[in-house]
Formats: sequence, C-alpha cells, structure tokens
Amino acid sequence: MLKKILLGAAVVLVAFLGFVATRPSTFEIKRSTTVRAPAGVVYGLVADFNKVATWSPFMKPDPVRKDTYAGVPATVGHSVTWTSTDNSSEGKMTISSLKPPEQLQLQLDFVKPFEATNETVFRFEPAGNDTRVTWVMSGQNGFLSKAFSVFMDVDKMVGSDFEAGLATLKDLAEAEAKASASAAGSAAPNGAVATDTVK
Repeated sequence: MLKKILLGAAVVLVAFLGFVATRPSTFEIKRSTTVRAPAGVVYGLVADFNKVATWSPFMKPDPVRKDTYAGVPATVGHSVTWTSTDNSSEGKMTISSLKPPEQLQLQLDFVKPFEATNETVFRFEPAGNDTRVTWVMSGQNGFLSKAFSVFMDVDKMVGSDFEAGLATLKDLAEAEAKASASAAGSAAPNGAVATDTVK
C-alpha cells in the first residue's frame, strides 16, 4: 500500500514539474494611464528616485527598510539601494538609459528574498495636450517563478500595484502642472493669462 502511495506521489510530482517546465520563460507586465500634464513634469517625478517614494507602492516609506541614494537624479547611474532591517528584502534600482522626456529605462536587481534582474521602462508619449505614460517591467522566469505563476496571477498581482502607482503619479503630476501654470499666469504682464494653462 505504501509503495502505491509513494508511486502515486512520484507520478504527481513528475507531472507537476513537467507542467511547470512548460510555463513561459519570460514575462512582461504593462500598464498605462493618461496624465493631463506635460511629459517633462511626469518624467521629473520618475527620473528622480528621491521623488519615487511619493507615488510608487514599491518604494513607499517603510520603518524596516533603509534606502540609500547615489548619483545625480535624471542621469544614467542614478540609483537607490534598499535593504530591510529584518533581512527579508534587498535590492537596487538604477537608471540604465534615458531619453528625456520620452523614455526612461531602469535595471532592477533583486537580492532578497530571491535573486533576479528585471528591466523596467517608462514611456512618456504625447496625447494631444496630455501625456500617455506606460510602465513596463520584463524579465526571465526561473523555475521558482514559473512554479509561483501556477498558483498566482503575477500579472494581476503586480499589475494592481502598477495601476495604483500610476494613479498617484497622475494626481501628483497634474497638481504640479496646475501649480506651474497658475504661477505662470500670475506672473504674466498686464494680467494676461498664460496660454499653456492646464485645466
């Protein structure tokens, strides 16, 4: 009886491993939103990692995490390294290339709880007087990632954080654009109203 149980378990395990092996070897998570602000305003909130914590769910203040910033914001090499005091999370995010204010490419190096290197790209495309912002993360799926995806919808799980981050980024960028337009309008000679006012 025991042999039959062990044989059955072995068959199930082999079948599961075989199924995991068929899972995609790469992944891509992408979300977009339209922001009523110039591309330069939105770009500035993404290219300066000191400001990323104001809108990204992944970098929101955490008492058990220490963030260390390096390099000049909005330049290649600008980075933030994070490590948790409970030793559960560690990694680094670095600007690898940029084309202001159209695109920003980042490299994400995860050390803990698992090792992985992913690429993140932010695109800022004109949409009339607005800006279409697209956030994309892609990378390789190792065995553990493939196995995890069998039980969890990673696109939905991480994508929901992308959506929340983009919503906050939209609010911040639009508020900043309105404040800039208002200041420009107030400073116009003879009470003239600036033509680039954001509604």
